[in-house]
Amino acid sequence: MPVEMFPLAERPDLAPLLGTFHGGWPEFMYGDRVAPLYYDIAQTAFAQYVLVAPDPDEPTRAAAAAYSVPYTPPPVLPVGGWDAVVVAAISDRAAGRRGTQVSALEIMVQPDLRGRGLAAVVLDAMRRNAARLGHDTLVAPVRPNGKSDPFEPMSTYAFRTREDGLPVDPWLRVHVRAGARIEAVAPRSMLIAGTLAEWREWTGLPFDRPGPVRVPRALAPVHCDPDQDSAVYVEPNVWVRHSLNQR
Repeated sequence: MPVEMFPLAERPDLAPLLGTFHGGWPEFMYGDRVAPLYYDIAQTAFAQYVLVAPDPDEPTRAAAAAYSVPYTPPPVLPVGGWDAVVVAAISDRAAGRRGTQVSALEIMVQPDLRGRGLAAVVLDAMRRNAARLGHDTLVAPVRPNGKSDPFEPMSTYAFRTREDGLPVDPWLRVHVRAGARIEAVAPRSMLIAGTLAEWREWTGLPFDRPGPVRVPRALAPVHCDPDQDSAVYVEPNVWVRHSLNQR
């Protein structure tokens, strides 16, 4: 499907289209307390790194969009993953500096347009945009949505391959096909803690027994502690690295 992607800095009129995506994340993911630090200011503070593709058939919505952010990386990829990138980017901004490296944070495709290769198109646009802005590296703490068993270690799943040598996970395949290298697991990419009432609202599950809870679309078990009225989810992601000097 042919689409054209625009940085929000060049087309601020497209900002309302970013609100036309629904159901991309499991409900419990919106409990991440770090995410608002980025999303509350992304459209203004990081407009050059937000890409929007209007739907050519439905101009009142976006077909796809991408969020990325510049940040100053530590010497090694952080175990904190997604949350760590956001905190580093916000710290850079507070210090008045632009990060040297870009991290992808989210790629969104409308549900009815998935399966048409749009994710690869969006990723390529994100790569090109980062290079255009003078960066030579794009990393991503990828959320491998194909992981169906939360009890399987991410360190095992991330490196499983098909007969053709590509990752078994569809999102990781998109990155590897684009030239990325799988580097490491981010074991604490996101931390989502809530009361038992919050988790019941997010998931529809009882959360009435202590121990690990299997939650649909979670990549690891959620640990429930009824005595403390608390449940905690620590999401592992997978670090991939794109060298933007190689095409």
